[in-house]
Amino acid sequence: MILYINYTGKLKEVKEKPFKLEKDIQKLFEVNIFSIMGLELVKSEFTIKNKRIDTLAFDKQSGAFIIIEYKRDKNISVVDQGFTYLSLMLENKADFIVEYNESLKQNLKREDVDWSQTRVAFVSTGFTDNQIQATNFKEIAIELWEVKQFDNDTVIISPIKKSNAAESIKPLTQNKEALKTVSDEIKVYTEEDHTNRVSEDVQELYFKFKTAILNLSDGIEVQPKKDYIAFKKGKNITQISPF
Repeated sequence: MILYINYTGKLKEVKEKPFKLEKDIQKLFEVNIFSIMGLELVKSEFTIKNKRIDTLAFDKQSGAFIIIEYKRDKNISVVDQGFTYLSLMLENKADFIVEYNESLKQNLKREDVDWSQTRVAFVSTGFTDNQIQATNFKEIAIELWEVKQFDNDTVIISPIKKSNAAESIKPLTQNKEALKTVSDEIKVYTEEDHTNRVSEDVQELYFKFKTAILNLSDGIEVQPKKDYIAFKKGKNITQISPF
């Protein structure tokens, strides 16, 4: 992407300004985590079982914990690392609830958390084609977010969308017990999970509403949840339910 400033009709290119440290990306996201991702910051640098989580956050709308990792190095396997963190959380649910309550002075209970909506988000200045393809599955609870900053203090943050032709990851996890355990407990909902349960008339009505909502503004994301489909730009604009 090339960014320009328009000076009375003449474009001037704005140069990208690399982040000096991974920590700079982390600070940017943690300070603005609700504006960017609609999340609540629980803990920075959360350590559990000798593993350090960069940012632990909570999604109040879905009632789920979110792990965020920041990467300047592109030579990593986000799938392996993502499943490791998902497994870590599902095996230590009580520790995450205790951390939430102690950090935010709340009284979150185990039944208040929808563990099936747990996910991991990787944030980086860029991802390789292999990393993007490796996470391009319908049911994988791993998100990729790309962030870039420029000389004029502009910051562009873009979630990388899965393609419409994304396949199911379940066949790939059946012979790997650790991956199968995680994929069986975590559920990533799709529009089809909702629309396939209703008549064609209701489906047609939904897609008309969807088109109208997306035409309101650029950058609106469609995010299917357990009980509804959310339309989100930073935070939920509206939601459609039930089907």
